[in-house]
Amino acid sequence: MRDDIILCGVGGQGTVLASRLLSSAAMLRGVPVKAAETIGMAQRGGSVTSHVRIGEGVSSPLIGRGGANVLMAFEPAEAVRQLVYLKPGGTVVVSNRPIIPVSSVTIGPRYDVEAIMGYLHDRVNRLVVVDANKAAHELGSARVLNVVLLGAALHAGALSMAPDDIREAIRVRLPERFHELNLRALDYLA
Repeated sequence: MRDDIILCGVGGQGTVLASRLLSSAAMLRGVPVKAAETIGMAQRGGSVTSHVRIGEGVSSPLIGRGGANVLMAFEPAEAVRQLVYLKPGGTVVVSNRPIIPVSSVTIGPRYDVEAIMGYLHDRVNRLVVVDANKAAHELGSARVLNVVLLGAALHAGALSMAPDDIREAIRVRLPERFHELNLRALDYLA
């Protein structure tokens, strides 16, 4: 089976680390993987998007419109922006916690998270919503939302790999002092 995954969020949410954990998990299993990141103005709260393609027969790291079987969104508005990449029947795993852009507060249109989440509910058949504030409170850190979303995708059956694959990638890619928290985050929704 092949996984074509789009990960999206804003700078500082761990989108790139999540894509690297997915890529590492595939490589540790000996499965071909291609990945690409678009970071842009991420350091200023701008959009971050990663494409991860796992499996045989992948010639390009970029996923075309309607080609992703999984969209992992660390921020609701970013999920809507990237929804064109989701294939029919694909799964969206999304955090319900908005990161409100400065322009929305100062001059732009109001950021309406309820309307955004309603839009997703209306258009996505397989939608997994992660309560980011609850997860942060119960885990004691908001910095592991990326791994919570990975776990949500795994436990929803949206990815062909097993949780143990990501556990191994966490142990290999992250410093040991972060293992315990990230492993708890991975299993938070199990």
